[in-house]
Amino acid sequence: MPLVEITYAPHVSHKILKELAAMLPHAVSVAVECPEEPYDGNLLPGDVELRFRSRGPFDSSGMDLVIEVRSKWFESRAANRQERVDGLCKAVEEATELAEVGVYLSLPVAAWAQS
Repeated sequence: MPLVEITYAPHVSHKILKELAAMLPHAVSVAVECPEEPYDGNLLPGDVELRFRSRGPFDSSGMDLVIEVRSKWFESRAANRQERVDGLCKAVEEATELAEVGVYLSLPVAAWAQS
């Protein structure tokens, strides 16, 4: 289950944030799909966790949008992580039309439990 944190500049509109909330679960699932955790296109509650936060007055970033994705490390996922993050960044740029977008993909050794 990917955890996704979206930090956005104050000028990013509600409309863009709503579009991100709609498109990110699928786009992130495609970006982290691997044989160990295949994506069947049927997202269920808890499959992708989105957390939005506005950039604070003491944050230092010149970007419109920074998206941090954390998903469990698998060798097959890590092997082409740059291609994965490049594709996700392009999908976000196309969906938002924002000039300054950054996407960070972290693949920690982790475990997940859900009830």
